[in-house]
Amino acid sequence: MALDLSLKIDVVLAKDLSEDDFKRNYFIPQKPVLIKGLAYQQPAGKKWTIDFFRNTAGDEIVEVFDNRNKDHEKKTSTTADHKILLREFLSIIEKNEYTPLRMFVFNLFKLRKDIRKDFLCPEIFKGYLDSLGFFFMGGKNTEVRLHFDVDYNNVLLTQFHGKKQIVLIEPKYSTVLYKLPFNTHSNVNLDEPDYDKFPGLNYVKGYKFIQEPGDALFMPAQYWHYNVYLEGGIAISYRKLNRNPFNNILGILSLGLLVPFDKMMFQFFNDKWFNYKRNISRKRAEASIRKFRLAKQA
Repeated sequence: MALDLSLKIDVVLAKDLSEDDFKRNYFIPQKPVLIKGLAYQQPAGKKWTIDFFRNTAGDEIVEVFDNRNKDHEKKTSTTADHKILLREFLSIIEKNEYTPLRMFVFNLFKLRKDIRKDFLCPEIFKGYLDSLGFFFMGGKNTEVRLHFDVDYNNVLLTQFHGKKQIVLIEPKYSTVLYKLPFNTHSNVNLDEPDYDKFPGLNYVKGYKFIQEPGDALFMPAQYWHYNVYLEGGIAISYRKLNRNPFNNILGILSLGLLVPFDKMMFQFFNDKWFNYKRNISRKRAEASIRKFRLAKQA
């Protein structure tokens, strides 16, 4: 047995996908889909290049995270490591070389309201949260750890520059992905799975694919994802509320209570708290492995 990432994601052309089709085939059943060419339905599809952002917003100060900061592996990261001019960050990520720096969930629209009109929330994803557009940028081989989004919402992630390799995994595998308590990430390395340390990975099935410029990816709420920038990349996400009202409450609790509590405990107890959480994740995984085995035998 081994980690199985052979599932095939649905791929559709944006021009062939109606709002009703999206809702019926993907949003209601909570099924991921890669939508080709969605970026090109609005001006940003052709306009949003590295040079565009350098020329229009290069003097803005943005926040970036540093993958070398090991504390990010132990808690939910909401405070950036560095502040840098956007033009300097763009110069870093356009090089064909590794950088540990990345931008995520950054509201560039707050600094430059004029560019919002270039890419409004697509019609198929309209909802209460459609004014919230967050930017993601990274350089070649920059990794984004295995996690699901802390707000428990659905996400439409549209790529404008560069390619990404993406792994998606259903929420039902959370325990055998060794989800850490009080946050929404795992320390499992999917590139080099350690089956002795994380035997639950033997029971996981997921998707692995490439997202290209112009593609929009629908990630249903609580879907696990692990991303690697194959090239310097720029993307934007829009969000849509969870279809399950209870999970919307979980998202509010996660952001407002669990994550702050986790950070406080980490501040006071550091690795003792982290090791306590890892032990819980292992015990939960062991219980789930037993259930998977029984189901297989039935």
